[in-house]
Amino acid sequence: MKVVIAIDSFKGSVSSMEGSREIAIGIKEVYPNADIVSFPIADGGEGTVEALVYGTGGQLQSVKVTGPLKEPVQATYGITGNGKTAVIEVAAACGLPLVPEASRNPMLTTTHGVGELIAHAIGQGCREFIIGLGGSATNDAGVGMLQALGYRFKDQEGNDVGPGGNALGKIHHVDSAHVRPELRQCEFKIACDVNNPLYGPNGAAYVFAPQKGASPAMVEELDHGLYLFAGVVQRELGVNLQDIPGAGAAGGLGAAFAAFLKAEMQSGVGLVLDKIGLKESMEGADFVITGEGKLDGQTSMGKAPLGVAALAQAQGIPVIALAGGVTKEASVLNDLGVTSFHSIISAPMSLEQAMDPIETRYHLRSTTKQLFRLIQAVNAAEK
Repeated sequence: MKVVIAIDSFKGSVSSMEGSREIAIGIKEVYPNADIVSFPIADGGEGTVEALVYGTGGQLQSVKVTGPLKEPVQATYGITGNGKTAVIEVAAACGLPLVPEASRNPMLTTTHGVGELIAHAIGQGCREFIIGLGGSATNDAGVGMLQALGYRFKDQEGNDVGPGGNALGKIHHVDSAHVRPELRQCEFKIACDVNNPLYGPNGAAYVFAPQKGASPAMVEELDHGLYLFAGVVQRELGVNLQDIPGAGAAGGLGAAFAAFLKAEMQSGVGLVLDKIGLKESMEGADFVITGEGKLDGQTSMGKAPLGVAALAQAQGIPVIALAGGVTKEASVLNDLGVTSFHSIISAPMSLEQAMDPIETRYHLRSTTKQLFRLIQAVNAAEK
């Protein structure tokens, strides 16, 4: 029997690799000789670096960069097995967990460290970049990242505007005279599954800034700053940022990548699964197991398990999806390639208990074992 395991992380509980290991143990307890192929996967957010480094035989790089509060942080990114492609999760350099709750303020936080990671990867010979957007503590439209790469943003007096979201409204001119020349040789692919515009009611400030510490007054100021910044980019670069789907992702980082670095926005899960060669690895599989912490209506809108299920369905392979929680909206997944889905929770318990890593590992292993005992019994009856 061949089984392909491709689960996303159970966020806040176990990583994709940890969960895959427990599922594999559960299968082996029933089918000791099973051929098991495991891939950590991600949808462009948390776990993307791990998935692509592991899936391609690459390596991790750890670099000290400027954090969101302008203090040094140790950030990790990956280089895939070909040695040419860097994989960066922006949250590693400017993520919300790097900012204590009492200090969260997107007027001040910067994406400068993201640019430093890109510069370091360029120094390692990388010219292809896969960027996972999401989880940022920032709302600076990527200005900090661009500053780290040599762009200068000037006010009406010709002075540098400085970092943070509060600088956006001061920008009058973009100076690209000192931009790293290697950027012209670089190709950026952005793993992004949100379509929010840069500004307006559905833009970066109104939708995402409150969770980053912005008060209602700050949200208005940040949104106005994004609007003014878009005007400068339209005037000087001839790019209409508001027309770019996903420009508002990660506090406007999507806009910076698209306009200044000519990045291509792609489905996060599609980008990851293609890069690790999951489709090819599924050939000849009897079952595919996927899953994530919660299966719900959002899962059907392009998250990692759906991408896995679509590839398996195209090859006629049954798909089992496992999750900590399953809502009634998940029933639509049966029409989208998931043969059957199952909650691994076997008894009433608190959310805190259910997310305990020890509990999650046990339940993943136990649920898998029971499912494969059933499969074994059915196979035996058919013989």
